[in-house]
Amino acid sequence: MTIKIKTQEEIEKMRVAGRLAAEVLEMIEPHVKAGVTTEELDRICHDYITNEQGCIPAPLNYHGFPKSICTSINHIVCHGIPAEKDGNEGQKFSKPAVLKDGDIINIDVTVIKDGYHGDTSKMFEVGEVSLENKRLCRVAQESLYLAIKKVKPGAKLGEIGTAIQKFIKNGNSRFSIVKDFCGHGIGNEFHEEPQVVHYKNNDRTVLKAGMCFTIEPMINAGKFGCMVDDEDGWTVYTVDAKNSAQWEHTLLVTDTGCEVLTLRKEEDLPRFVNNA
Repeated sequence: MTIKIKTQEEIEKMRVAGRLAAEVLEMIEPHVKAGVTTEELDRICHDYITNEQGCIPAPLNYHGFPKSICTSINHIVCHGIPAEKDGNEGQKFSKPAVLKDGDIINIDVTVIKDGYHGDTSKMFEVGEVSLENKRLCRVAQESLYLAIKKVKPGAKLGEIGTAIQKFIKNGNSRFSIVKDFCGHGIGNEFHEEPQVVHYKNNDRTVLKAGMCFTIEPMINAGKFGCMVDDEDGWTVYTVDAKNSAQWEHTLLVTDTGCEVLTLRKEEDLPRFVNNA
């Protein structure tokens, strides 16, 4: 496994890409409301990324993915494809596309600027959301923040997932951690080494200053199992059709901890996290 250590020039490009990715999520927030389609959210984001930011939406045509962002509603874990109308209506594994009051939705954005990637996602609540869904979203975000506090030079990569699993097991035993998808190294490639799993593991890879990777825990309200839609090959459902939540940041390992490259203005989190 070869993990790229970013040069100072590359780090500056990663900072720019990360900031731009965060700005897309800040921009789209007022548009996330009942009655809006995920197709419309995709169009707004695409226009903003290409016309306003002068960036490339990394998901578009990536291994055949047809849209510029991922929109994963309720029981869709990840890789939801924006659409104009609901799909599989009346079926257990539906493909909601029209936002409804009470929905939760993850919007996942990756932009490319000057050849470097910024990757981030967050949960949005649509209208009046149930207390259980609010808690699911909050716990998923808290698990990300807890994991960020483990990132520093000399730490083992496995400490990240182990900390998340301890948090979920001790205080949120009804929830489970998705094992089929993980965080990843990132830079001038969308997906680089290392893989960053979000459950207990013994990965002894030592973190070093200059590494860039994402942490993106996916937390299910029920079982951890997932299944991929046979028709489109992308949409990932929870096996029991219970809801799922995910938050994601791109991080740079620094000399004393990490820098959150995709930090948004509303977050109660420092950009430079000192974990020394």
